[in-house]
Amino acid sequence: MIEHTGGHLFDVTDLNLWYGSVHALKDVSLAIDPNTVTAFIGPSGCGKSTFLRVLDRMNDLIDNVRITGDVIFDGHDVYRDYDTMELRRRVGMVFQKPNPFPMSIFDNVAYGPRLHGRPSKAELHETVERSLSQAALWDEVKDRLHKSALSLSGGQQQRLCIARTLAVNPDVVLMDEPTSALDPISTARIEELMTELKERYTIIVVTHNMQQASRVSDKTAFFLIDDKRCGYLVEYGDTADLFFNPKDKRTEDYISGKFG
Repeated sequence: MIEHTGGHLFDVTDLNLWYGSVHALKDVSLAIDPNTVTAFIGPSGCGKSTFLRVLDRMNDLIDNVRITGDVIFDGHDVYRDYDTMELRRRVGMVFQKPNPFPMSIFDNVAYGPRLHGRPSKAELHETVERSLSQAALWDEVKDRLHKSALSLSGGQQQRLCIARTLAVNPDVVLMDEPTSALDPISTARIEELMTELKERYTIIVVTHNMQQASRVSDKTAFFLIDDKRCGYLVEYGDTADLFFNPKDKRTEDYISGKFG
């Protein structure tokens, strides 16, 4: 993992994003520190996931997207200085629905290291074991590594997807509602993982579950949508402050359940 010598890992300034003529995000500015868990909360359609996808340029895959503003990652401009493949190695993504590849458990985790280099057999086995261990899955699958990943339960599949992301040694793990399709026990396992993983990685999670945000995150960003269906950032700060002493009345109303 690349060592950071202080400062913010992400610095986003005056970000605006359009899908064609639709202004989806307006004037978003925030900074994210390394080795923290940052949660994005807000009602459906407010731009949380769109903003998350800005950070690894996943929006590049959508036609007619236009972006203005600055997105700086580790001192370099995401849109001018990074090759997308290298950016997505350093900034990995775990999606809402588990999406293991239709191949063995081992080959799922080995996929990224093989794509980015030519590891030896010993290096590959070491990477697979390390990644599955970090994702709290090794003990459950070590005796069936060559069985199909699709044979795993939903919660196991999501942890496998986390292991697959970790296998290429990212700096950041983006999680887009990673527990919304899971049962409470699996959800608790993923939440524990977020807390453990921030010792080595920076975690950014979109969640509709405010209790989850309050449990796992160090910082929280609250997004809303205006009357023109445009998402914007209302408030961003330490999670405890935002939940228990919000600066904006809209934040207080959302967290207390008055709307959303």
